[in-house]
Amino acid sequence: QVQLVESGGGLVQPGGSLRLSCTASGSFLSTYAMTWYRQAPGQQRELVADITGAGITRYADSVKGRFTISRDNGKNTVYLQMNSLKPEDTANYSCNAELLITLWQRRNYWGQGTQVTVSS
Repeated sequence: QVQLVESGGGLVQPGGSLRLSCTASGSFLSTYAMTWYRQAPGQQRELVADITGAGITRYADSVKGRFTISRDNGKNTVYLQMNSLKPEDTANYSCNAELLITLWQRRNYWGQGTQVTVSS
């Protein structure tokens, strides 16, 4: 059974920083793309940032220059360093990972999400 577990969310003041982590565990051969999404109340889920297995990154325009996505393949973990946080960054952040389950099968898995609240 495969699990993705996020951590690192919390309450932070505007201008502050948080670092989110998402670790994949269980039975799989390797990880491919890993992606952070967020969803604020009453809004659609949006892609925040993603990183390929080769380390190529992509960011939403709203977080460029403030957020950094990285990964540690040895730990099957993806990170999201969030700096200069704004109240509009408040959302539930969840990660998605594309995993190689067998030599012929890839699947996408979701974590349970972690809440980030930016407020004074």
